[in-house]
Amino acid sequence: MKLFFGEINNGKSIINDEEQQHIVKVLRMKNGEEIHVTDGKGNLAFGTLIIEGKKAGIEVLEIKTETPDFSPKLHIAIAPTKNIDRIEFFVEKAVEMGISEITILQTEKTERKNLNIDKLRKQAISASKQSLRFHFPVINDLIKIQDFLKTVDHETTFVAHCNENLERINLNQIPKLENYTFLIGPEGDFSDKEILFLAEKGIKAVSLGNQRLRTETAGVFVAAWNYNKMIK
Repeated sequence: MKLFFGEINNGKSIINDEEQQHIVKVLRMKNGEEIHVTDGKGNLAFGTLIIEGKKAGIEVLEIKTETPDFSPKLHIAIAPTKNIDRIEFFVEKAVEMGISEITILQTEKTERKNLNIDKLRKQAISASKQSLRFHFPVINDLIKIQDFLKTVDHETTFVAHCNENLERINLNQIPKLENYTFLIGPEGDFSDKEILFLAEKGIKAVSLGNQRLRTETAGVFVAAWNYNKMIK
């Protein structure tokens, strides 16, 4: 399947401008080739390619609406790494494994205060197309941990930290839910103050095993854990 991003409305589909350039200049596709276009909201158009100069369009033959999304839904709030390549790696792999939402979290030990969210969103779209996803994940802006906690259901929210002196449950002890939210700390982990604050708010702490994982590795680990639940 050749999948591209675009708009789908009233039985018609318009391919995204950047996607059109990729089709014409990079892929050098030809008139009449079969293509699929998704709007990232669960709608999928199938048709044949129409090339007119530097423009690419689709003659729609069929549209599927409300294609199934992944379940359970997973939202990971993760602190950005000092080396931005690592957080980009996490986004790509987590999207491929069906994550529903990613929030970039600012904590006491977060060194990186600025990052290109639009670039992360484009990477999420690219990874979604690569893995043939028709529901693209939401990528949220940087937010302080205190403000983030105001937006979540504390009953379905968990934090992965490395403080062995505090009670932590194993991932396998988490009950089956329709959606999960996980907080992943920065390099150097959450501060003791933040960990206690999360506990006071009723956020359950989890252990990801005996090894100390890097931030992006912990994020991918949780995404893989949830992906395993999807395919069972």
